[in-house]
Amino acid sequence: MMRIIIPFLFLMVLGFSSCNINKVSMKSTARLIQQSTTFAQNQTGIVFYDISEQKIVFEQEANRYFMPASNTKLFTFYASLKALGDSIPAFHYQVSGDSLILWGTGDPSFLNPDLAKSKVYDFLKNRSEKIYFSNDNFTGTFFGQGWAWDDYNDYYAAEISGFPIHGNVVRFTANTQKALSVTPRLFENKAYEWSNENTFSIQRDLGANLFSHPNTQKIKANFVQDVPFKTGVEITVALLSDTLKKEVTMINKALDKSAKVFYSLPADSLYKRMLHVSDNMIGEHLMLLNSDVLTGELNVSKGIEASKKQFMSDLPDASRWVDGSGLSRYNLFTPRSIVKLLQNIYQTVPQERLFKLLPAAGKSGTLKSLPANEEAFIFAKSGSFSNNYNLSGYLLTKKGKVLIFSIMNNSFLKPMSEIRKEVTKILTEVHEKN
Repeated sequence: MMRIIIPFLFLMVLGFSSCNINKVSMKSTARLIQQSTTFAQNQTGIVFYDISEQKIVFEQEANRYFMPASNTKLFTFYASLKALGDSIPAFHYQVSGDSLILWGTGDPSFLNPDLAKSKVYDFLKNRSEKIYFSNDNFTGTFFGQGWAWDDYNDYYAAEISGFPIHGNVVRFTANTQKALSVTPRLFENKAYEWSNENTFSIQRDLGANLFSHPNTQKIKANFVQDVPFKTGVEITVALLSDTLKKEVTMINKALDKSAKVFYSLPADSLYKRMLHVSDNMIGEHLMLLNSDVLTGELNVSKGIEASKKQFMSDLPDASRWVDGSGLSRYNLFTPRSIVKLLQNIYQTVPQERLFKLLPAAGKSGTLKSLPANEEAFIFAKSGSFSNNYNLSGYLLTKKGKVLIFSIMNNSFLKPMSEIRKEVTKILTEVHEKN
């Protein structure tokens, strides 16, 4: 049976004022959780925090460690809010005679098919100088710590690089002639027919930018698949040259402190994409951007360590945080640390803006499939991979309270839909009775 912790202060103070969280309803919530057959074999940690009362009103296993999955993106979001300005640095550049030297910042927006166009292309296309690209400030790795190597073909495991282009994926789509359209076009001659599978899909070679597929007569009219390409400085230079229709040359040159910065998109456009559709590629590259600002290097691990030291020293528990997206199962956070982080975010970002950046249950993003009333009352980030489902964010009660919550479920064998339904049931009860 699960241990239910109802803090002494909660029992003493709850219910003395009509503005307080209803003591009876939270007891009812505790009973609901304790008697849940859905949670019976899970590892489950829960915290509810009342913003106006500035206190925890319910907790269960709040100090235990859980794999957060994409709840990790909340940490990336907060680090970015603190480290970056209103606009995203696109690249560093220096003009020397007839040469323009570029260094990346990790900005994931350049020609990204899922983001708005920025001024970066026009700036580079219209420069009269000869363009040189240096990758010397990228000291990270193409995969995060603990990533599963066999995810390499899946869109959500796009590689990490210092100067991302096209979202670091190749987009394959069906055209009207039952053939493939390939973007970027540099990879058109790298796709070949090989597989006899009945279901049409693209499979990249593990270590090379070669893409196999069945006969295109099996392709469906609405086919779209994004496949990560193998990154590297040579590919970056080739893609820049092909895209700009001008020569770009690779050089080895340390980032000069006098280099200027060119900016691309508003930061919120990246935050919203990362949080709404749980875009891993953006999560990783935001941590590169943070690392660039905080350490002068493009290195996710160093960006994380600098962010923890400068922005997150007030979290109640030490954490293991290894990537920007949450793909890694090495990440470990406690529910009460996530709730404290969400307090800090709430104090940093006005509520109206914050709730637009987060998915709204039943309305948008990864929470669109959850049931909701006419007005959304859950604004939160989900985090899931096999056997794990977490949801952390903000809950509006019927009486106008704003609660911060984190519900973390690890190590279950039941269908994720059952866990998700039970989490929604708990949140709905708290909303209705308070």
